[in-house]
Amino acid sequence: MRTPLTKLPPLLINGRTISFTFDKILPYNSRLSSLAKEKRKAGILSELIFWQHVSNKKFHNLGFDRQRVIGNYIVDFYIRKLGVVVEIDGCSHDDKIDYDRKRINYLKGLGLKIFIVEDIDVKLRMDLVLEDLEVFILKHFLV
Repeated sequence: MRTPLTKLPPLLINGRTISFTFDKILPYNSRLSSLAKEKRKAGILSELIFWQHVSNKKFHNLGFDRQRVIGNYIVDFYIRKLGVVVEIDGCSHDDKIDYDRKRINYLKGLGLKIFIVEDIDVKLRMDLVLEDLEVFILKHFLV
């Protein structure tokens, strides 16, 4: 059983208290679980680089899920405490604009916040990606 978020100690980012009250149970399509597992094993470079920087609570002690099933979609990364989806967009998204728009709208409709970063930025400017993610979190969750 998960510890209720209201009983967890406050989260601090750069000395500022962050509110993490997202504890909604999200829809889950179990038929996508094997595909999510395959995607984790695929080893997409930008996802591996990002994962190296955030896995095991390396980023402000936040837990990230990788290739998380939410409804009928699989998101790149998910921060459960905050209800934040992190998507890394590369060239595979270029011809899927309508699909991506529908997907983002669905996720936002669940109350999730979406942080999108470009594949090339993860590969070449990971330090700035993490700074941008901090700013995003502070913008949306600062108490």
